[in-house]
Amino acid sequence: MTKLRLFALLLAFAPALGLAASAGPLESSGTDLSDRASLQRGAGLYMNYCAGCHALSLHRYSRIADDLGLSPELVEQNLMPASAKIGENINTGISAGDGNAWFGKAPPDLSLISRAKLGGPDYVYSYMKGFYIDESRPLGWNNTVFPGASMPHVLWEMQGIQRPVYEQGADGQPHVARLELVQPGRLDAKAYDQVARDISAFLQYVAEPAALKRESVGVWVVLFLAFFTFIAYLLKVEYWRDVH
Repeated sequence: MTKLRLFALLLAFAPALGLAASAGPLESSGTDLSDRASLQRGAGLYMNYCAGCHALSLHRYSRIADDLGLSPELVEQNLMPASAKIGENINTGISAGDGNAWFGKAPPDLSLISRAKLGGPDYVYSYMKGFYIDESRPLGWNNTVFPGASMPHVLWEMQGIQRPVYEQGADGQPHVARLELVQPGRLDAKAYDQVARDISAFLQYVAEPAALKRESVGVWVVLFLAFFTFIAYLLKVEYWRDVH
């Protein structure tokens, strides 16, 4: 029984262990779920650049409208394909067959990507910044956070083109030490960092929409507990007033 339990634990934590071994150091994303403007920009960027391949099938367009303070008309005009309806799940993306044919693997649904990966939004942020040109890859791109990724760099026109600078590792093999920009994009480094941060924040929100309300309610819960503690203290003083 003990061996079976150990085997089950290894299976449960295998994806996380694999990620820890393959991913490089993650940059801090600095996402802020209370920054509604960042979430709105992230939604627009995601729908324009990511939704063509990646679905968010556990999320609804109407939920985005409610949570991010957007009118249904605005969501319908800017964040939805013409064939979709406001109450539907975000079943965008390409079919598994096309994904396997074009990229070698179907693009994953990103509904829970921010919770599934170690580092959460920091993983997404570092991944969005970690693309570099690699002629040995089928689509010409690679990634420092996810080596061998099949995804092309869809934001390269914004960020520009990066090339890796290698150094010899302890195992005697060349490793990517850093990335250098060899062709500037439309945005400078600070502006592109904000783009990556906005997308990371949006995917962090999508992975746990209740976090928006939970954090706002949490302040009132703390205030209630403080008030209740004060009342309890006064009650305790009254009970013990005549005890000597």
